[in-house]
Amino acid sequence: MDEQRILDELLALLTTGGVTIRSEPLGGAGGGLCAVRGQNVFFLDTQAGSGESAALCAEAVAKVLDIESIYIRPEVRRFIEEHSSSAA
Repeated sequence: MDEQRILDELLALLTTGGVTIRSEPLGGAGGGLCAVRGQNVFFLDTQAGSGESAALCAEAVAKVLDIESIYIRPEVRRFIEEHSSSAA
């Protein structure tokens, strides 16, 4: 599974978890999860590569979702576990 496909699945997981996704040009090295007015928002840097964005997204998924209680494709689950210290 390529990085773009993994990124797409991670973004879908965040959306399912109630996180708002905002695509913004942030210079290529930014992005990530934050809270804006009490709402979780993931800023997706449109100038970053899909691999870097997917790694940041994996960290966010591990923070906001209980990945042990939901079905996640094995390749995506492995990616989350490899890129996040928060994953169980």
